[in-house]
Amino acid sequence: MRLRKKILILAVLLSAVLSAQNNTSSPYSRYGYGELNDNVPGAFRAMGGVGLAMRDHKVINPSNPASISSVDSMTFMFDLGASAMWSNYTDGLGTRNRANGNLEYINLQFPIWSPYIAFSAGVLPYSMVGYNMKLAHTVSENCHDTVTYSGTGGFTQVYGGLSVNLFDWVAVGVNLYYMFGDVTNMRDLKFAETAYLPISETSNLHANDIHLRYGLQFFHTFGQHGFVLGGVFENKSSFNCLHTVVETTTLDIVDVPQGYDLPMIYGGGLTYIYDKRLTISAEGLYTDWAKVRYASQTGVLRSRLKLSFGAEYAHRPGARKYYQNMLFRLGASISDSYIKNINAKDFSVSVGVGFPLRNSATIINTSLEYNHRGTNALVNENSLKLTINASISETWFFKRKL
Repeated sequence: MRLRKKILILAVLLSAVLSAQNNTSSPYSRYGYGELNDNVPGAFRAMGGVGLAMRDHKVINPSNPASISSVDSMTFMFDLGASAMWSNYTDGLGTRNRANGNLEYINLQFPIWSPYIAFSAGVLPYSMVGYNMKLAHTVSENCHDTVTYSGTGGFTQVYGGLSVNLFDWVAVGVNLYYMFGDVTNMRDLKFAETAYLPISETSNLHANDIHLRYGLQFFHTFGQHGFVLGGVFENKSSFNCLHTVVETTTLDIVDVPQGYDLPMIYGGGLTYIYDKRLTISAEGLYTDWAKVRYASQTGVLRSRLKLSFGAEYAHRPGARKYYQNMLFRLGASISDSYIKNINAKDFSVSVGVGFPLRNSATIINTSLEYNHRGTNALVNENSLKLTINASISETWFFKRKL
């Protein structure tokens, strides 16, 4: 495929990501900035969402910018990810089922000065909002109302990352993110009695800002045994948000405080590789939401800790039999909610398979995640998410012989 045609296809896919609908219908996405995304590539979602200490030349890994320099010397990589999710919500009012699907992300990666410097770029979701709930109340014999809560939108990140290898066993990297988007939450109060007028309120949070993530990885191989130690850091920074609230019944503009922050993030992980066949990884990621401003108030949100564990196995890489080259993955993770008044853990287990294409370095990765969060006092949410991504690797950087 010619370079011009590839660039055209990339532009079309990029526009599709920017205009895609959110892949959530969770009522928990009403709070804060919405439902957060950890930006783990599709291949590692089947491993519980690990990524900080993963260094794989077949995978674009934006969760740790230090991993960018693992790309092969003559390889140009694309990674396209899409997902479909089925969710069940149970509360005191009954049970609801929802389905969502979306093209989630597109990333690319290539070496600049192999094997020392490499570059990556792409479009990633930061948060997602998408829900619709109705609650009926009986205030008195002569007053019955129905409140509808709905929300749409989310924040998207366009990133560019650079990574440098040092001493053949250390890599450092940085990702620069431009974040933008809108989060809209609506509340509509209607009464069964005509004596009462309906009341509607629309809240919109518009954002555009820049922030950085720094990454570090130490890696070495001792015979058949390989190790990777990785870590990331993001500093706390102000978040350029404009928050407007309009009473749409009266068109009154409500005065809303405007101070917002992005949290400090730090985390680390360790990966062990045996004979290039078995990979085991564990990591922790801490996000200090408790110290950020949200509508000029601190303490509204709560710090979040996520623990992830995962493994990958290939029976015999490079063998002639196809099944011996397939990649089998499994994992689990547990994390806190970053919303202070929601004391519910988020627990998930996942499995997946990587299907390498014959006569090509391209791999089709699939993962299936079961996720549970919520409590009986609020909403119990159970979801099943299927993610498919194509990690496309092509040899671009060589001179053809005449």
